[in-house]
Amino acid sequence: MDLDRLQAAETLHMRQRVTFMVNRYELRLDDGSGREGDLVAFAQQKRVSFKEQVTFYADQDKQRALASFRARNVVDLAAGYDVTDARGAPLGVFRKRFGKSLLRSTWDLEQPGSVAAKGQERSMAVALLRRLWEIVPFVENIPFMIPYHFDFTAEDGAGFAVTKKFALRDRYVIKIDDPRLDRRLVIAQAVALDALQGR
Repeated sequence: MDLDRLQAAETLHMRQRVTFMVNRYELRLDDGSGREGDLVAFAQQKRVSFKEQVTFYADQDKQRALASFRARNVVDLAAGYDVTDARGAPLGVFRKRFGKSLLRSTWDLEQPGSVAAKGQERSMAVALLRRLWEIVPFVENIPFMIPYHFDFTAEDGAGFAVTKKFALRDRYVIKIDDPRLDRRLVIAQAVALDALQGR
């Protein structure tokens, strides 16, 4: 995948595929009509991992690395996740704000020298309903079916949105309206919203 083409993308589609030991994520460009187009990134997340690390590839054969994110610490999840390119150069960092996330999940994202944005669940009502669902007896093993969405905004109002779709498997549409944002950082944060949401 040409990085210039990826960086020009304003809409991306993300689909999760669950297997026994790993969660797989496919990210595709929009085909211009609101549907999934060319594959732009592929990632796997081990379902049992002591220290979280996810690597993104430009192909499903995992021959061309694109980026990765890694937890800074094993215990302190608020310490953040570093996002690096294929050569290990920093692209940015994101972290969950656990105090604010008690009611509505909230994240900070930073792209050095460029963008600092706050991401939050769009709907307080859905956020509270999700939390109630997790503590109601007899439903803890039933998936929460109402889609939840995140909006990330910088001080100037620009940013991106991650919208979850109704589907059997998790599907998301990522809309990016800030040209400064490195799309690899956006992709890493979008996968984290799914992979790390329950932590």
